[in-house]
Amino acid sequence: MPAPRLKRVYDAAAADDGLRLLVDRLWPRGLSKANAHIDRWMKEIAPSNALRKQFHAHPEHWDAFRSAYAEELAGNPALAELRRLARAQTLTLLYAAHDTEHNNARALAEILKQKKAPAHGRG
Repeated sequence: MPAPRLKRVYDAAAADDGLRLLVDRLWPRGLSKANAHIDRWMKEIAPSNALRKQFHAHPEHWDAFRSAYAEELAGNPALAELRRLARAQTLTLLYAAHDTEHNNARALAEILKQKKAPAHGRG
């Protein structure tokens, strides 16, 4: 399965983006739905509001965020659906964050690269 592409939702759409999926829980500020060029808004795969707010307040805790996000996704049917989509076509995961290296779309792409779904719980 090829890795999904990552792109800020505010960047121009490209013909080779494939299926464009917004993976944020909140709609991006200042972007109209008519101009978004989004094929699907998968807010069900985004981090919970609590985790999103915690990471926003403490972006230096990137590793802890990724781990907590993987735990949240354990058993989430949207992750299995996303894996199926990724096997069938090119995906571009869209996000609104300014930080292109530390955001939920990048963490989600890393989780998708794993051979199996994340384990639920620890130990």
